[in-house]
Formats: sequence, structure tokens, C-alpha cells
Amino acid sequence: MTIKWLLYWQPNSGTAVNSQILTEVSQCVESINATKGGRWKSSLTYYRPQPKDQSMPLTDCPRDLMGISLQEQPNKFYFIIRSQQIVLEADSMLQMIMEKLQSYRSRALVSFEGFLYHLGDFQLRVGKVVTTQADNLRGIVMEVEYLPISSIDKSRQILEEFFDMWQEIVSKKSLPGIFTHIEANYADYGLLDHYTSQHTVVQYAAMMNQLLATVRT
Repeated sequence: MTIKWLLYWQPNSGTAVNSQILTEVSQCVESINATKGGRWKSSLTYYRPQPKDQSMPLTDCPRDLMGISLQEQPNKFYFIIRSQQIVLEADSMLQMIMEKLQSYRSRALVSFEGFLYHLGDFQLRVGKVVTTQADNLRGIVMEVEYLPISSIDKSRQILEEFFDMWQEIVSKKSLPGIFTHIEANYADYGLLDHYTSQHTVVQYAAMMNQLLATVRT
């Protein structure tokens, strides 16, 4: 039983994310007596279609295919196509099979890495968003996981209260930005009220869409 809210750092206009902000955010977590656990890392891969039949138009292949691996699900690999509102859970071996078939090739890899914290009935994961090509800090991400409940509706008030408390704590640092929670429309993907890892994948895809939009502007 568990449910997650994914938060990302939205910098003020004209400012950029930097390592000092990440340090300050980590200090905020420790200030509420959260116990620091081990390291945490998940990743997202953007795929580009590579049909063997060159006469086959690329328009016949999904161009926005993403693959996501979550640390808490080491034997699983998740695919999402936002344009078609499809999310799938597969065995982690499928990633290797895709590479051998060469129907799609990786065009970009994004990592989310930081530390896990324990706080009562909550687990918090705070870390940076980096691309493997440049290893530059592209963003800050935070997973707020509430352990006792797996119902999205029943946990909403608790998570909203935690989010409000967290925003107040961070605001005392006077940092140039705020944490934002994206309300993903799970029903569009056929996902129900009972929370699963596929819900987490939908949140990550929505968050990356927002981060890329922020970079472009």
C-alpha cells in the first residue's frame, strides 16, 4: 500500500536551477527530522523509431515513446506513449530485447538521483535531474510517498496538507522558485483509483514535458 505525489522545482522567471538550491532543499528535508536513508536513482529513456524497412514512414511509429525504470521495481520496465495515452509494464529484459531488435534506439537518457528520507508514514526522495550526455543539472525532483494508503481519493487531503506544509518550510529559505505538483489525468490512461507504479510513470512523463517546456522558454 502506497501512493506518490511527484513534485518538481519551478524556478522563477529569469532564474535557473543550480546545485545550491538542491542543497538548500535537502536541508529543508533534514530540518523536519527526516532520517536520511540510502541513495536513490531512477531513469527515463527517450526512444527514436528506427525501422529496418526504410520505406516504412516514420509516421507509422510512435515518436514519443519513453521507457522508465524505477529503483523500487528493479525487475520491471515501463513504457509510455503520451500522444496515445498508453502506459505499459513489462519485464526489465524487454529493454535488452528492444536493443537487439533495433526497432527503436535510445536518443536521450535522463536520470533522477539523490537520497531517500524516512519521515513517519512518509518516504521522501529528493534529487537532481540530469542528462547523461552533459551531466548538467536540469532540474530538481521530489517524490512524496505516503505508505498507509493506496487510494488516490482517500489520500488526497493528507498529501495536500503535507504539500502545504512543505511549501511553507521551503518558502522560509527565500529561494528563487517553488515546488509544483502536476495533476496527472490517470483516467486517460485507463488507470483506476488504486495507485500503482504505472501512476508514477504517468507523473514522470508529465513532469518531463513541463521541464522541457520550461527549458524552451
